[in-house]
Amino acid sequence: MTDLFLSDAKPYGQGEAVGLLVRDGVIAELGPDVTAPEGAETIDAAGLVLLPGFVDLHTHLREPGGEESETIATGSRAAALGGFTAVFAMPNTDPVADTDVVVEHVRRRGEEVGLVDVHPVGAVTVGLEGSKMAELGTMARSRAQVRMFSDDGRCVHDPLIMRRALEYASALEVVIAQHAEDPRLTAGAQAHEGVVASRLGLAGWPATAEETIVARDCALAREAGAALHVCHISSAHTVEVLRAAKAAGVRVSAEVTPHHLLLTDGRLTGYDPVNKVNPPLRTASDTAAMRAALAEGLIDVVATDHAPHASQYKDTEWQAARPGMLGLQTALSIVVHTMVEPGLLDWRGVARVLSERPAEIVGLPDQGRPIAVGEPANLVLVDPDEVWTVRGANLASIAANTPYEGMRLPATVVATILRGRVTARTGVAA
Repeated sequence: MTDLFLSDAKPYGQGEAVGLLVRDGVIAELGPDVTAPEGAETIDAAGLVLLPGFVDLHTHLREPGGEESETIATGSRAAALGGFTAVFAMPNTDPVADTDVVVEHVRRRGEEVGLVDVHPVGAVTVGLEGSKMAELGTMARSRAQVRMFSDDGRCVHDPLIMRRALEYASALEVVIAQHAEDPRLTAGAQAHEGVVASRLGLAGWPATAEETIVARDCALAREAGAALHVCHISSAHTVEVLRAAKAAGVRVSAEVTPHHLLLTDGRLTGYDPVNKVNPPLRTASDTAAMRAALAEGLIDVVATDHAPHASQYKDTEWQAARPGMLGLQTALSIVVHTMVEPGLLDWRGVARVLSERPAEIVGLPDQGRPIAVGEPANLVLVDPDEVWTVRGANLASIAANTPYEGMRLPATVVATILRGRVTARTGVAA
């Protein structure tokens, strides 16, 4: 492997510029006096922020079965271009990732593409049907080494099954990630239950449907001594449930999506299905609560919930459209816009919520590591000053369903580095 040298980089955007030498996939030298050895590949990092590579705990890559919307190859390109060095692929594929055969296929395809570490998420229940637990142990011990299990897109609603899953998770030292939505409260729901939904004549999705499941699962996780991760929280009241659970010592972590940091249900006025997502966009007070909780550390991470949909599933009337938004290539910019620009996070904080804490939650030993000699060279270089315009057609995904179409957003990924190899540079994936 050719040596890689970064000149004049600023780790975490702080202190003096340094030279960083990567050799054999590891940071070999770091400091203001380090220079490039002969023959090294060199990247001029002057004015750029150097961070650990990002880790996404919530990605939909659609393969197998949904290749008209995304593939592991196209999703991996989007991830690399977005600064990610590891992603967790959700199991709602066809067939569902509920066996060792399917999760090993996803892991193998990710390795073949080689742009990002693709970690398959195993289903909690067979077929995501909620009635019978899948073979968690078999998937955890398979070559895929599944670290996280979820029925994302559906809630593990049966409390007995959720209790058993958490007990197994405790024994296996894995994480159960819950899509917190009581289906009895959201049947037919199309938008956040509130003034906007009433005015538009859309059936409401009450925030209590999320809050009650989170409260229940925190109690079950406490009893089992298990690690619970709450997917895409969206309600201000859920934040307070988390606060109480963490204060009580429950092993619970939580994620927020970029779109729940920025967008509100006010965007639904034109019935544009690009704004349809699950959980739904909520109110400005909810987005403010998400930002505050993320800054406080009560919400642990930002996860994209990258959900590509081919045009036939999205460019239709509101009721028939599938929920979901693209997120991998815009995540950093939205975090910078909503958290860094207002002073809620600095660049070390960005590293915490996009890299370090996600890797810690799922126990990845080689991701989210400090920028230091001897550490794996999973890195991203960011231009904090460049502004770009989002165009769905120009993103790497097969689908183009971005809610940020035409927006000018801050910060761009200049280069992504996976174990010392450049996987994306100046807008082009390797």
